[in-house]
Amino acid sequence: MRRVFPRKSYSFISSKASFAGMFSLFYGFVMLCALGCRHQASCQVDDGKRYICRAVPLVGDTSCPVTLLPEISSGGQEEELRNTVMQLRETILMQKETISRQLVTINELTTKLSLCASTTDDRKYEKGALRGKVKQNTMGDVPRDPNDTVENLGKTMQGLKDRLENLEQQQMRANISGAPFPTELRDLLQRRLVELEKQLLRKVNNLEEEKSMLTNATAEYQLKTENTLNELVERISELEKGGEDFKSPEQFKISLPQRTNYLYGRIIKSLPEMYAFTLCMWIKSRATPGIGTPFSYGVPGQANEIVLIEWGNNPIELLINDKVAQLPLDVRDGRWHHICITWTTRDGQWEAYQDGEKQGTGDNLAAWHPIKPGGVIILGQEQDVVGGRFDAGQAFVGELSQVNIWDRVLKPADIQSMANCTSYLPGNVISWLAANVEVFGRGAFKRPLEMCQERLPNN
Repeated sequence: MRRVFPRKSYSFISSKASFAGMFSLFYGFVMLCALGCRHQASCQVDDGKRYICRAVPLVGDTSCPVTLLPEISSGGQEEELRNTVMQLRETILMQKETISRQLVTINELTTKLSLCASTTDDRKYEKGALRGKVKQNTMGDVPRDPNDTVENLGKTMQGLKDRLENLEQQQMRANISGAPFPTELRDLLQRRLVELEKQLLRKVNNLEEEKSMLTNATAEYQLKTENTLNELVERISELEKGGEDFKSPEQFKISLPQRTNYLYGRIIKSLPEMYAFTLCMWIKSRATPGIGTPFSYGVPGQANEIVLIEWGNNPIELLINDKVAQLPLDVRDGRWHHICITWTTRDGQWEAYQDGEKQGTGDNLAAWHPIKPGGVIILGQEQDVVGGRFDAGQAFVGELSQVNIWDRVLKPADIQSMANCTSYLPGNVISWLAANVEVFGRGAFKRPLEMCQERLPNN
């Protein structure tokens, strides 16, 4: 009877298995099959030969195929099989131990994963429960409220101060006890103190700058206030006097106390066409360098038709139709002076008088040029265009009075009598009347004129 053994597959995992071991294992299975066949009824006869059994398909031949092996020594073969079986047992035991350890590890990992999953679920539940609530500020950010910001900054500074005090106390205790104070703490304390000193210095400098700016602004405001008060006092005094010192319509003066481009006087009347003129005035100025422009007359197309100007360190100049003549006059001493200038279109002849005395003469100044009519007379400013565009650098600073113009050349005796206050001659073209003169700009005033003797140079 032929015995069919089912096909089996064996898997052994061992790093110590080798080719010789596998070969021995093969022989072991062969011998096990032979022993099994020996105990069957159909294989009772032992003829001393060795057979090998192998699995064959069910549809194949039912006869027991055997293969004869050469006779070998039974003692050596049994020993070899015994060693192979022992190795197999050891391998199986090692694999069981490995599997046991892996099972323990798998159980531990499974437990940890279960815990992680439960923790994750709990967190999800907590997040779901807390959804919709106000988010807390857990990062220590500064609040948006300025009051909270200041309060937190104050707390921070106080905390820093406390830490510094603690470090100082630690250092003192370390110095007393002789124990070494940590170098890192000492360096940190030093750096922090230096940083605080720099911040304090910057703050002090900012405060000093603000204080300086505030002081300057206060001084400027105080000066402006004092000037305004002085102007008000003078104005009130003038109103209280009620023009009592105006003994006659010509007994007044205009005052231009500052060199600006907005303080000036204007004569309402204009000039006719003239072929000669005499210009006289009382003038008082101590401005340097140059008294500026006490008189200017401009017409359309020619802003410098008649100009009396002193700028820089140059002498007083007379401009007629932009032609220039330098006059030997000096009125910078801060006292009243009477000046007169005469001119005629014939040969451009001119003469200059100061305090009744002729100081110089000349000719060829805009010869044969008639003075054009219809212009604007400005006192205290030089006109770049008719009636305007003034330059503060050419402004007159001082006082003017009795500005008169004639359309002829006055006799020297008439000029001397006006300078000596023995007579007063009003101009036949422009006469000095309060109703004919306007003042412009804050600080420019009409004021009563002093007595004639007080205006004389020798007084």
